[in-house]
Amino acid sequence: MINKGHEFFFTVREGEHQAQLLEENGFRYAIIGNKQRGKIRKLMGIFIFSYRIFRIARRFKPDLFLSHGSMYAGYAALLSGKKHIALEDTGNMEQLLFSKPVSDVIISPHALQVDLGRKHIRYDGFHELAYLHPKRFKPDISVLDELKVKNGEVFVILRFVSWNATHDFGQSGLLLSQKIALIREISKYASVFISSEKPLPPELEEYALRIAPHRLHHALYYSAMYIGEGATTASECAMLGTPALYVNTISAGTLEQQEQYGLVFCFRNFEGLIEKAVTILKTPFMKEEILKRRNKMLDENIDVTSLLIWFVENYPESKAVMIADPQFQLSFK
Repeated sequence: MINKGHEFFFTVREGEHQAQLLEENGFRYAIIGNKQRGKIRKLMGIFIFSYRIFRIARRFKPDLFLSHGSMYAGYAALLSGKKHIALEDTGNMEQLLFSKPVSDVIISPHALQVDLGRKHIRYDGFHELAYLHPKRFKPDISVLDELKVKNGEVFVILRFVSWNATHDFGQSGLLLSQKIALIREISKYASVFISSEKPLPPELEEYALRIAPHRLHHALYYSAMYIGEGATTASECAMLGTPALYVNTISAGTLEQQEQYGLVFCFRNFEGLIEKAVTILKTPFMKEEILKRRNKMLDENIDVTSLLIWFVENYPESKAVMIADPQFQLSFK
């Protein structure tokens, strides 16, 4: 869209690597603060971050606000007298409680189990397809040199989250002792790399994934398997054709649909996780089988990027088209 003459400006709360990724892609952006911890500070953030985005918008003068279901962008749009398009894929009700009233339309995959009413437009696809569809993403094998692994060498990527998000309250993943037991066992069959939202404990530091953040998807593509608490990374692996073991007490509709394709394997706790991981690593041509399942998934879903470009460029007429004829999205297969 930028190449066609459109202008974008990003606002970001600095977390793990957000600003670094924006820099790498050459996008204009401003950091509006850090992600907040605790319910009270998160509530205060609604006023603080929304106002900061509003002030930036007064200078940039956008025609539309587009976000990943951001309540801050929604309220800034309201203050600016503009429409807010929300891309929602998790159904995080704590966030939707605040973002839904200030969103003109909410676009989500069909797998989202929550019915968001008259504002809700669904598409046949997954949020992660917008950037990992084969039309958009080309894996770069040189990432193996950065990982210091040889072509054909088996390696596994683990991902641990910080448990600070609003949807993480009361949820849990793996204990440190379970992580150590898991790594000890799969290390018999593969090299192990860990991506983590928070600093790793000394016991796991040697396994830290030390590549630039924008190279992660290339590493995931060539890995034999992903195991982690992060739902987004599990879904990304489904798009890439890498077997993904998701372990978390939080259920996600998108992952459940991907599990039906045989791309993701969901665990509510540690039980059976090691056994499944070892089975996958010991199964010949497992990666090739997962890629076949991935291709079936692609055949049954749309090119999400093409849909979103059309929707934004033709807004608000596109909203009326999609509401009147949801099957219009099949034009973007």
